[in-house]
Amino acid sequence: MTKAIMIQGTGSNVGKSMLVAGICRAFTKRGLRVAPFKPQNMSNNAAVTQDGGEIGRAQALQARACGLSAHTDMNPVLLKPESDQGAQVVVQGKRMGTLKARDYGREKPNLLPKVLESFHRLATRADLVVIEGAGSPAETNLRQGDIANMGFAEAADVPVILVGDIDRGGVIAQIVGSHTVLSPADRARIRGFAVNKFRGDPSLFTEGSKEIEARTGWADLGTLPWFSQAHLLPAEDVMDIASRGSGAIKIAVPRLSRIANFDDLDPLAAEPDVTVQIIEPGQPLPGDADLVLIPGTKSTIGDLAFFRAQGWDIDLHAHVRRGGHVQGICGGYQMLGQWIDDPQGIEGPAGRHRGLGYLDVETVMGGDKRLAQVRATDHGSGHTVTAYEIHIGRTEGPDMARAWLSVEGRPEGAASPDGRIMGCYLHGLFSADAFRAAYLSRFGAGPSTLRFEASVVDTLDQLADHIAAHLDLDRLYALSSDISVAARSAG
Repeated sequence: MTKAIMIQGTGSNVGKSMLVAGICRAFTKRGLRVAPFKPQNMSNNAAVTQDGGEIGRAQALQARACGLSAHTDMNPVLLKPESDQGAQVVVQGKRMGTLKARDYGREKPNLLPKVLESFHRLATRADLVVIEGAGSPAETNLRQGDIANMGFAEAADVPVILVGDIDRGGVIAQIVGSHTVLSPADRARIRGFAVNKFRGDPSLFTEGSKEIEARTGWADLGTLPWFSQAHLLPAEDVMDIASRGSGAIKIAVPRLSRIANFDDLDPLAAEPDVTVQIIEPGQPLPGDADLVLIPGTKSTIGDLAFFRAQGWDIDLHAHVRRGGHVQGICGGYQMLGQWIDDPQGIEGPAGRHRGLGYLDVETVMGGDKRLAQVRATDHGSGHTVTAYEIHIGRTEGPDMARAWLSVEGRPEGAASPDGRIMGCYLHGLFSADAFRAAYLSRFGAGPSTLRFEASVVDTLDQLADHIAAHLDLDRLYALSSDISVAARSAG
């Protein structure tokens, strides 16, 4: 018999993803087979799975907390915003198409069977499934057809724990207000609550917790202090991107409007010799940057126009003229080329768009999305790295003759004749310690003791201990429900 519990929040960014990762890790350390699940996620920070699909990066981190490889069943519906009105819809790891919000709303009931199929299949391989909601169940205008919060909880018949964020203020109103607006059936599905991100002595909120308990009848599972090491774990929400570090080597990263897979920055920011400076829209690229890194984007053509609208193309020209280095990753690589051709209108109206022109390559949008976990070799250092590809488009041109990587025998990437402008499709390169050290040495970085992947594992252990110390895990497990996997799968 498998058990399941769902963690929902009073709003976005209350810490659900981090909390689920910590709960998963804590129960895994107790010897249970634990699996994470999120019915619907919205994020441009995706991970490539072992079964050749993609899911939200938060679920990949949660899988790691469980000691599992990421699998598409852990996040069966992924929405990747491409504009203010539309998003690419990924179902069980594969691109279904692009839908506007209203059209997606009509499509959601058709996706629920796929969501339940993934959930029940995942449950056959676990003792406990820890489910993460999205946004807030208190947005009752979204309740009809919902598959992310109470709609899923009802369909799967799982209990809910509601989490509030005290750092934002008004946490009593957040939780009690949610109780007030929910329907009686949804209200009854919530069995307990927790308060997250308390700064200081959590016992100071004892009276607040008692008031919430009295007003809602829900069990108090605990008040969690602020977890100061959270920034050491890969972030999923674009709102969590921030400048980090105080090292002498400055890497400037323009915050693109559809920035994607930005956890490429985390290993760089963790290096003591490095400062990763996020350049906000409207701000100039700094004149003293050693490297301008143009990251991935969900909308290459749209963000190319956005890049120019900020005047960053002018700043980049000055940076290159001063002898600065430029690195493009995935969409950033495509932007550095001469042209981006979109004959099928995959990213909008069909057309041909002039790139930034720093690499003699051209990209044609089209074909199937490339989703692959790969092993690559850096030609300069000889180091081998594990990376992943997640993109649409094919890039070709003379500068690929100076490909600085090879992937399973084929060349990857391109470089300018002087080697100062480089691009590639591979994400995750900088997680490899030896490669990262060799890469940064060209900017004067000294030897580093950072073992990035090991530091992530260590931080997950610290998070699990933090949660075990402040959240009543025994009560949480007792509140979880049994899932008759065989019966439900048969149905």
